[in-house]
Amino acid sequence: MNMVLVSVSSWTGFAPVMSLTKETVFLLVAVCSLMSAPVLTGPIADSSYVAAVYEHKVIVPPVSNVSRSEALQHIQKNLDIYEQQAAEAAKQGVQILVFPEYGLSGFYFDRSSVSSYLETIPDPQQESWNPCLEPGKYSNTEVLQRLSCMARSNNLYLVANMGDMQPCPLKTDPTSSCPADGRWKFNTNVVFKSDGQLLVRYHKYNLYMEPYFDVPPQPEIITFDTPFAGKFGIMICFDMMFHKPTGVLLDKGVRQLVYPTAWVNFPPVLDSVQFHRGFSLGANVTVLSANLRFDKEHIGGSGIYTPFSSTYHHATEGDPEEGKLLVARVPVLDPMWRGESTATEESTSPTAATSACQHTPDPNPEIASSVPPSSDTFVVSMIDDPYTFVLLNKTEDDLKVCNGTFCCHLQYKRSPQAGSEELYALAAFSGTHTIVRSLNLQVCALVRCAGSDFTSCGQPVVKAESKIDFTLEGKFATKRVYPSVVASKNVVEEPQHLEMAADGRVTMKHSNMSGGLISACLFGRPYQMDEECAEE
Repeated sequence: MNMVLVSVSSWTGFAPVMSLTKETVFLLVAVCSLMSAPVLTGPIADSSYVAAVYEHKVIVPPVSNVSRSEALQHIQKNLDIYEQQAAEAAKQGVQILVFPEYGLSGFYFDRSSVSSYLETIPDPQQESWNPCLEPGKYSNTEVLQRLSCMARSNNLYLVANMGDMQPCPLKTDPTSSCPADGRWKFNTNVVFKSDGQLLVRYHKYNLYMEPYFDVPPQPEIITFDTPFAGKFGIMICFDMMFHKPTGVLLDKGVRQLVYPTAWVNFPPVLDSVQFHRGFSLGANVTVLSANLRFDKEHIGGSGIYTPFSSTYHHATEGDPEEGKLLVARVPVLDPMWRGESTATEESTSPTAATSACQHTPDPNPEIASSVPPSSDTFVVSMIDDPYTFVLLNKTEDDLKVCNGTFCCHLQYKRSPQAGSEELYALAAFSGTHTIVRSLNLQVCALVRCAGSDFTSCGQPVVKAESKIDFTLEGKFATKRVYPSVVASKNVVEEPQHLEMAADGRVTMKHSNMSGGLISACLFGRPYQMDEECAEE
């Protein structure tokens, strides 16, 4: 197997060295172009832009069943905060600002009570409308008008999340059946240009415990273009876990994503900043992730993630529950804007000639290792999935644990200075996660256990003292593998070495940690095993 070793220099500090096969050699093209950008002419000469995300402490409605005027009074309180943050972002030269999911309305609705919070959003693909300049064109669009004027007055692209109510039948899908109450109600992202024009809308396809909203009849694959960074794709929260729309966007070569979310944290493998940073690294994309801050539901953690660097915020216990504006200068990744090849991932990869749904998994994904699987394994639930664990009982060792035919291999050396009483375990899982929605996972994880008993492994942990140098490896039936390293107090570290081979083998090496290890994870999403792919 031919390998290319690329040392990637970070924009704002250290970034990992990555060993790349031909399958991922497109990263080399992006990096070389990034380094040489200053000598180019035209729009490519400025190969960066300023982005911002706002983690919003949402003001939730005091009661859910309210009139339209009462709902607007509540929404305006959140909009007032948005207005302040947009003005602050503009002072810092921000060109695109992303607000979180449910940031205007809060939640705790039912099918009836949510209606007062919805507006009918025209389809920008069918007509051009600037709500700030044409407020009388549509009635009951006060929220759209204020968001439009916010973008216009601050001269920035603005991404927000709100509710959309559409009459039946849908103009975009006249044959679709109608909900029982005669209206479609969607969780929706809207994007405004810097002059206030409504640019695109996107209806969330993968709902997460949202019975008051409808799933669109067809998934929407929505992108929009900007004059400063080229193309962006759009997704909302739970969408990140699925082939439609996220996998399709990646397959199409979209490398910049705006991402309003209300992400509920599930450590030790699905914490917000952990997973979103891992997604950015594993998919080689920029993610502008704006989360809510809502401690009651364990929601929080936002960031601006690129393959080269990350700027993020994750509150820890005792921090005040408040909003946070994050601003960063990030590199342009859109290949068309940069004047590079516009080929999609499929055409640049020798093993990815078809979409992720059609990728055939290795019938025997076990990694080639001389280390036999440990006989001292045990099964404990982690995020409601039965992971197979083996304990780290030595200062240094070579371990292997299997869940069915899927195996994970760990070489480690543990620092003797601190944390000697802390218990760690290596975990493997390959199967179907069935909470809320069915989705197939393949996961290798090194985790600190919450207590001194093996049954505490897989439970959430916030602090750790043990620093561990390690190499974690697995062979996955997917190219969608997201790596992460989390240190004490939710500090996300950059893996020092990440190798993704064409045969599905993924290797992550890391050492010299800044703090004790909470978890290290290789999180694989074999889309082709999901039901939605089976239906294609």
